[in-house]
Amino acid sequence: MSAQLQDTLFMFTLLATELSVLFIGISFMVGALQRHIPPSRLEALLSNSGGRGYLIAAGLGAITPFCSCSTIPMLKGLIRARVSFGPMTVFLFASPLLNPVVVVLLFATFGVGLTAIYILAALTVSLAAGWSLQALGYERYLRREENPVVSVASSEEKSCTGASVPGGKYSGLWREALSDFVRVSPYLLIGVAIGSAIYGYLPTDLLAKYAGQDNPLAIPVAAVIGVPLYIRAEAVIPMASALMTKGVGAGAVLALIIGSAGASLTELILLRSLFTPRLLLAFVTVVLAMAVAAGYGAFLFF
Repeated sequence: MSAQLQDTLFMFTLLATELSVLFIGISFMVGALQRHIPPSRLEALLSNSGGRGYLIAAGLGAITPFCSCSTIPMLKGLIRARVSFGPMTVFLFASPLLNPVVVVLLFATFGVGLTAIYILAALTVSLAAGWSLQALGYERYLRREENPVVSVASSEEKSCTGASVPGGKYSGLWREALSDFVRVSPYLLIGVAIGSAIYGYLPTDLLAKYAGQDNPLAIPVAAVIGVPLYIRAEAVIPMASALMTKGVGAGAVLALIIGSAGASLTELILLRSLFTPRLLLAFVTVVLAMAVAAGYGAFLFF
């Protein structure tokens, strides 16, 4: 067995074990929080268009939704319910990026410094973008239905919160956490496999030359590359870790993570049914700005 293959198998085993345990544990805690915040309550909280509403949207986006229905169906329900546009937009940006699983995986993989830059960039840009788009009147670029639905809870509460599960509020949490892990595990393991192969086989000199710490232009390139990729953050984090060990700069790595986690080609196709092209362009611009801001923050301070 070659040294490269040994390194690859060792890294795969280490990352797969560590990230799987973290994913299941954090999924359990997120599930417990979701039992306290059903979609009907979420809708009411996001109807506050003041400053408090934006902060609530960011906080709720960080913990919901974490289930198969994901952000787009929830967003559709919020649009039908005509909740305030600014907080709703903050929720859209914060939900995939400030997910507790992603934050914990980032911390376990990269440490407190890069994780803090990631959280600060995602939170600040999400809040600023939500407020700015509201102030600029971008609400008019939403595609609204003629007959709005009063509540989002009727179609989504069972699938996302487990509110209908008999046996008590916390019944079935471990089962749901394991079910979430089973759904995500192919993405997670593919990301671990790619990251392990990068760690074992990709030439260090090549990566350091074109995307090293001293090449700030690699940051916007990584952000642009990340957006069309259909890669869950749980998969891209181990890949990014391997890239850093090969000499890729921390800024480019963070830009890639945010670009791929904040948007994807599939998500943009789904959003096309809810957003006009102008609002869709604004969404992509915000995600890119977030990725570049985090990337240059890491480049300057990490």
